[in-house]
Amino acid sequence: MKYHPLGRTGIDVPEITFGAASLGSIYFDVSQDEANEAVAVGLENGVNYFDVAPYYGMTTAETALGAALEGRDRSAFHIATKIGRYGDAEWDFSADATRRSIEASLKRLKTDYIDVIQCHDIEYGDRQQLIHEALPALRQLKEEGVVRNIGITGYLLDVLESVAKEQQVDTVMAYCTYTLQDRRLGPVAKRLSDAGIGVLNASPLGMGLLTERGAPDWHPGNERVIELANAAARLCKARCSDISELAIKFALSTARDFGIATTVIGTARAENVMRNIRYAGENIDLDLLKDVEAVLEPVIGAGWDVLPGSGGKAGK
Repeated sequence: MKYHPLGRTGIDVPEITFGAASLGSIYFDVSQDEANEAVAVGLENGVNYFDVAPYYGMTTAETALGAALEGRDRSAFHIATKIGRYGDAEWDFSADATRRSIEASLKRLKTDYIDVIQCHDIEYGDRQQLIHEALPALRQLKEEGVVRNIGITGYLLDVLESVAKEQQVDTVMAYCTYTLQDRRLGPVAKRLSDAGIGVLNASPLGMGLLTERGAPDWHPGNERVIELANAAARLCKARCSDISELAIKFALSTARDFGIATTVIGTARAENVMRNIRYAGENIDLDLLKDVEAVLEPVIGAGWDVLPGSGGKAGK
């Protein structure tokens, strides 16, 4: 496993980090035993950064992650969680809600500090409330040692970049914008990284778009994007490969070109954790990549509208 500095945080993150949303049973039921095994396998193989949020499974993911990490050496791993999003279309960036959210997260995660606290999907909340209440509250908590670094997350890259630079946050996590199909995060990440801000690329599979199963019903991608992604998946299958493998290897093999510190991959299964780690150590099939890119070419860089309440999962 390779490690890279996460901006100026002082944290060295592995090239793959553990997206813990699935521990909240948001895609399928996950038992605590399964969560324990997935987390343990990650830790045993160098995956020591876990990303979660109160929104994932309506606090279930945080609870499961906290139980899976309980009793382990706290200095051996990093926890990133979030404030601000508490429902499918419910945002609250008030100072009071921020403090209450962190207090509750600490209890669920069974820890007395959070390595990276992130304002969740900021494009949908009240911007003035974010800037004048949430961020000042987080800075105060940082001075108190309750949180160690402050970040923001979202999908709209112009919003993320402007807020990150203006407010001098420590990290930015963007989802679904550095994948086989959409690479717009690349130049944005380079500018942020050059400014000392740690960049995390979440959901290299495009929230299920780049899988053999294909995009779920709630997916915000337009019909043409989904149509060509499905065609690319069929091409991979015909070549005895899996588009998910190609997509993960693409993200991992090219992220550092743009200063992306790590790729956040969601999973709740130990075997998937090991599969992703294995992909990190393997070469990408360049001939297959070229052919898949030819299929996707008309929609490479095509984003989508993501609106609050769009199935409850159009966000990370």
